[in-house]
Amino acid sequence: MSELNLILLGPPGAGKGTQASRLTEDFGLPYIGTGDLLREHVADGSELGQQAKEHMDQGGLVPDDLVIAMILEKVDDEGDDGFPRTVVQADALADELEKMDRRLTAALLISAPDDVVVQRLSGRRQCSEGHLYHVDFDPPKHEGRCDQCGKPLHQREDDAPEKVRTRLATYHEKTEQLIDYYDDRGLLRRFDGTQDKVKVHDHIRATLATLRLEERL
Repeated sequence: MSELNLILLGPPGAGKGTQASRLTEDFGLPYIGTGDLLREHVADGSELGQQAKEHMDQGGLVPDDLVIAMILEKVDDEGDDGFPRTVVQADALADELEKMDRRLTAALLISAPDDVVVQRLSGRRQCSEGHLYHVDFDPPKHEGRCDQCGKPLHQREDDAPEKVRTRLATYHEKTEQLIDYYDDRGLLRRFDGTQDKVKVHDHIRATLATLRLEERL
């Protein structure tokens, strides 16, 4: 396959970041996680980041114009793509890819029920050094303390259960529209995010192999 331009869809906590990391290793693909990029702008105190922070603190989606400005700047600089979250953003990405004489390979939907997402995200804990734990699936040996550095563990603000539910409501209202958007264009491929991450990865690899064979026919 001459190139892979992939979009990962799904609710927060479905496993998009995990699978994106594996795909970057498998195929040497650049990856931009929209949430990561937003947090980077917020941490850097950029003008866009300051505007985005107001919306992120409320658990809502950052407005399209801010996200598009960040992403297209990144696409232009590094040749990456790693969004959209709304139909407006999807149209903007399609236009940009066309200008670059590139095409979207597939939109990979990793799904998970709301109750699974809330459990996954609200149970996450992290120390200031970035070491991650989960109170149910990967707890530290000493409650509230990092096994590696001994520093206290905290819950990220947007992982609080009420914030997760707000993020899910926003996803269902706005981002879920992209499922039909890409399905109608024959680009959507579905994966069960409740399965073991290795199984999900294997399924994605098999799907991409099939797309490669179809391209050669």
